[in-house]
Amino acid sequence: MTAPVDHRAFYLMQPYERFAAWRESYALALATYKATVAFPKHELYGLTSQSRRAAYSVVANLVEGSAKRGAREFRRFLDISIGSLAELSIAFRLAWDMDYLDEVAWDNLEDQRRRAASLVWQLYRSLGERGQ
Repeated sequence: MTAPVDHRAFYLMQPYERFAAWRESYALALATYKATVAFPKHELYGLTSQSRRAAYSVVANLVEGSAKRGAREFRRFLDISIGSLAELSIAFRLAWDMDYLDEVAWDNLEDQRRRAASLVWQLYRSLGERGQ
């Protein structure tokens, strides 16, 4: 027997939540925030802050871009998200090299970042194929 479906949840869903790119990027932002809790206190205004801001930027630009009119504007915001995902790459690399992340945490964050980047890139390309 399956659980009843709550159809109200569909109506409460924000438009951007339909994008797999947003869902994966949001999960990445959560993972980034959780991982950076363990960073040293002296990195609070450095690597911790930069990592969190980059992860937040990915998600926020997906949301803002999806609220714009037309594919061209949305692509501009996705381009910023792609840049923030690249920034996260170096932040995670630095955290790994500084021993702020163990190998398992680094691998998990990088895998999640790559998945998010792939989905954002696919969304970007699909909007370009619709015409600008």
